[in-house]
Amino acid sequence: MSTRVRGARRLDPELRKAAAARRRAGHGSLTHPSRTGLLLVSPAVLFVGVFVLIPLGFALVISLTNWPLIGTVKFSGLKNYTAIVSDAAFAKSVLYTLLYTVIVTGPILVLGYALAVLVRRKRRGSTVLRTVFFLPFVVGLSTLSFVTVLEAQPDSGVINIVLRELGITDGTTAWLVDGPLATGLICVLVIWAVSGLTMMLLMAGMQAIPRDFYESAELDGAGWWKQEWEITIPILRRTIAMAVIISVIGSLLAFSQFYILTRGGPGTDTTTVVQYIYNRAFVQLQLGAATALSIVLVIVIGLVTAAQFRLLREKE
Repeated sequence: MSTRVRGARRLDPELRKAAAARRRAGHGSLTHPSRTGLLLVSPAVLFVGVFVLIPLGFALVISLTNWPLIGTVKFSGLKNYTAIVSDAAFAKSVLYTLLYTVIVTGPILVLGYALAVLVRRKRRGSTVLRTVFFLPFVVGLSTLSFVTVLEAQPDSGVINIVLRELGITDGTTAWLVDGPLATGLICVLVIWAVSGLTMMLLMAGMQAIPRDFYESAELDGAGWWKQEWEITIPILRRTIAMAVIISVIGSLLAFSQFYILTRGGPGTDTTTVVQYIYNRAFVQLQLGAATALSIVLVIVIGLVTAAQFRLLREKE
């Protein structure tokens, strides 16, 4: 046996001892993080615990009580949850929210995609256009809703003035006191305000696609639409799915624009799920019932999001 082999055998026990010492110290292990790793993730764990898990646990406790906000708190068990099934007003708000979601989701995606195609190339004026298209989202729906309240007034609002000059209406339409008209106005406002975010998401994905793909397609005789359909859209499948999921979740949680513009009226014609929950909690002072509705809404949104991920994910 050579001297080199005998030396390696003598060193082998020492190497095993050193490796065992490193594993005991938490170094060099892929399955057991070191103390440094635990220290680095502890702020995130603490944040999730304090601002997510503890409030969620407290909400579960509240949902099992009557919790009148003002008065004596009494344990009611699952009564708040069983009452949801027979709550006709809640069912109406759910149907209206789903209708609103269906109306705005498609146009937001289509308009956002069209704007992304318009500004994805580096050409003169593209930066200005990106800023203009994205600005409504930066301003925010709350601010835009307050402006819309002023501009939708009969006789004095810009909306009616423009429509009167175009000969479409007589200029006295009361947009915010009619359910279908208010819904249409809010949908147009949201599509205009939110499409900029979809544009930015899709534009970032488009700019990451190598130009060689399009040049090869052009050499094969593919036109613009065929390039979009067979190159851009398949590559952006995950980005499109994310944009749709963000849009759907935002629509299901819609509140500020409806609260500012219509307060859920006329009557309850434009009452969304979140506004209905708000009314139960802070108008009717039924915080326990409202919390139970909130938990059900969170579960439903989680299921909808999971279903969308499954349906829209990229095929491997």
